[in-house]
Amino acid sequence: MAASDAPNGDVLIRNAFGSVLAFLILLLIGVLAFSIRLFSVIKYESVIHEFDPYFNYRVTQFLTKNGIYDFWNWFDDRTWYPLGRVIGGTVYPGLTLTAGTLYWFLHSLNIPLSVETVCVFTAPIFSAFASWATFLLTKEVKGVGAGLTAAALLAMVPSYISRSVAGSYDNEAVAIFALIFTFYLYIKTLNTGSLFYATLNSLSYFYMVCSWGGYTFIINLIPMHVLLCIVTGRYSSRLYIAYAPLVVLGTLLAALVPVVGFNAVMTSEHFASFLVFIIIHVVALVYYIKGILSPKMFKVALALVVSIGLAVCCAMVAVIIALVASSPTKGWSGRSLSLLDPTYASKYIPIIASVSEHQPPTWPSYFMDINVLAFLIPAGIIACFSPLSDASLFAVLYIVLSVYFSGVMVRLMLVLAPAACILSGIALSQAFDVFTRSIKFQLPSLSDHSHIDARDASSENIVPDDTIKTDKSEDTPKERMTKRSKKKEKEPVEKPPTKFQIKKRLSVLPFEASIIAVILLVLLVAFYVVHCVWAAAEAYSAPSIVLTSHSNDGLHVFDDFREAYAWLSHNTDVDDKVASWWDYGYQTTAMANRTVIVDNNTWNNTHIATVGTAMSSPEKAAWEIFHSLDVKYVLVVFGGLVGYPSDDINKFLWMVRIGGGVFPHIKEPDYLRDGQYRIDSMATPTMLNCLMYKLSYYRFVETDGKAFDRVRRTEIGKKYFKLTHFEEVFTTHHWMVRIYKLKPPKNRIRGKNKKSKSKTSSTTTSKRKGTRRNPF
Repeated sequence: MAASDAPNGDVLIRNAFGSVLAFLILLLIGVLAFSIRLFSVIKYESVIHEFDPYFNYRVTQFLTKNGIYDFWNWFDDRTWYPLGRVIGGTVYPGLTLTAGTLYWFLHSLNIPLSVETVCVFTAPIFSAFASWATFLLTKEVKGVGAGLTAAALLAMVPSYISRSVAGSYDNEAVAIFALIFTFYLYIKTLNTGSLFYATLNSLSYFYMVCSWGGYTFIINLIPMHVLLCIVTGRYSSRLYIAYAPLVVLGTLLAALVPVVGFNAVMTSEHFASFLVFIIIHVVALVYYIKGILSPKMFKVALALVVSIGLAVCCAMVAVIIALVASSPTKGWSGRSLSLLDPTYASKYIPIIASVSEHQPPTWPSYFMDINVLAFLIPAGIIACFSPLSDASLFAVLYIVLSVYFSGVMVRLMLVLAPAACILSGIALSQAFDVFTRSIKFQLPSLSDHSHIDARDASSENIVPDDTIKTDKSEDTPKERMTKRSKKKEKEPVEKPPTKFQIKKRLSVLPFEASIIAVILLVLLVAFYVVHCVWAAAEAYSAPSIVLTSHSNDGLHVFDDFREAYAWLSHNTDVDDKVASWWDYGYQTTAMANRTVIVDNNTWNNTHIATVGTAMSSPEKAAWEIFHSLDVKYVLVVFGGLVGYPSDDINKFLWMVRIGGGVFPHIKEPDYLRDGQYRIDSMATPTMLNCLMYKLSYYRFVETDGKAFDRVRRTEIGKKYFKLTHFEEVFTTHHWMVRIYKLKPPKNRIRGKNKKSKSKTSSTTTSKRKGTRRNPF
């Protein structure tokens, strides 16, 4: 008993040690995921990045100050003037509620952090949670080793760092964690058949719906996996428990989110889940009937059930067609149609195509965002098929769909990153396992090779001696000895082949080749780590609101955006309206606290087209448009002096296209010379006389005497001109932001008013003289 209990005790100690070691590794991975995203704070300062995060920060400020009930009923009159915006019904509240809850929790512990600090560090905190969720998901697919590897890869992957760096307070900061955790709970339910995990899965899906519009990826990927399992004959009761509660409870919870509402049951993005819901019930009924009926009766019942199921499916399809037939997009949103048809946005919705993150990625962007994982994904797919399970089939389907969607829209590289890390973690784990076990198996054989040869030689010598002895014995003992020898021969014949097969499977490569392969894998991982650290420190740490450049003189900081917003905040009235392109609406409202005409929400295409038309029109027509909108200041971003490429001149053609989509008199060919966009002496008169050109290049010739544009690398065509309807009130230090004020009408047409008054007075006096004949 003591001898038998000793190995069991060793196994328990080894398992306990492995669990503790895995827990410590997970803690280190969480610390890594958090710390690698702090380069922006260390190199610059604790500041909100990009454009959309400033709106989320402003909403979080309102939430923490006024409470959740005022947040749901908040009508914001400082955006989309004069329309306004109902914030509670048009925003995904998951991010703001999460940060607000974290803020209230810290203050309950007497930790007085500001709202801005909480917002800055929310994304790094949830990146650690996402790494741990990746471990849980990958462990359900291929074990603990693959889970730890995938978690470490996700903690450093540049694609995820770009959206979760400190200061990147956007919806994806918490949505990626919700996405991975929802998939983990689905796979956990699929492996265990537990209704408890199925309920948790629905709650996690509800949090995902609250956080990001990308929840439609979940509600389409899971039904596709369920349908694939049914088609391949992998249906089980666990599959039903994993899917049916998610559709029912998850849809009911999703409808509670105001921004989603009845879209959870009325839009085409959700119809696939309902169709698969009907199919899985038909299949479940077939399996149930098969278990209680005889084979003959089952055939009759099968025909009946299938016919009824087809009738229900046809009726469902007819209802869906009737619902979506009235919609010109057949119930699909513009962004969904642009995913299904990559050319749709450029043809019909230029406002979507104008966003840089909605463009298709290039091949270098894959190497930049996922690096060597792109080469490990095929190996991970192969590993998932040996053996194939429901969980590994889900991982394969996940990577296939995410690769397609990332190829359509560069923003969805973020959805590809977790799948790439999971498949690459499986590939690296399997490769290290094979090579290290091969080395471990061959090391004792090298040291004990002489002993094995001696044993083999002795065994070969023993067999003839036994045969000699058995020849001298009697017949019945011979037969008994042959039976015993046959039994002894059968026993080693059963055991050594398994060892030989294991040795053959693990020793495909020689010992030296296994060592070289392990070294190459270590170098590959080291190269990935170096690239990720560089991307986190240099490529994705710089906030877009504070720009830097390196030269021979050292580091140059361009803080023009905050300089311009501070001027607006201190030198304009609180009720003044500021017009700009929609990219800068959120920042103007949050940092300058001024009313804007359009912002980054882009919900009203006509309003944005009005601003685009004003920027594309001559100065007088633009003044009339802005004056009708009660605009007092116009803000433009110009990078021609310092070489900033993301300025309004480079975005101007999108203003023309969006404006021309609503107002037909704006035509893109009028701004092009032989199909080329030019701002030099060969530019068209329409281009040289439009408002955007004048506001960008006004007094630009005074900078160097040549008016050389460093972004377009040419001298501008029209250098000397005056503004008649606008006046320059502020230009930042590096000329990156320029602010103009609309001139009042009386200063513009004072002489004309005097003439008109004299004419009207003369006509009235003549009339009066004529009417004196008959005063009564």
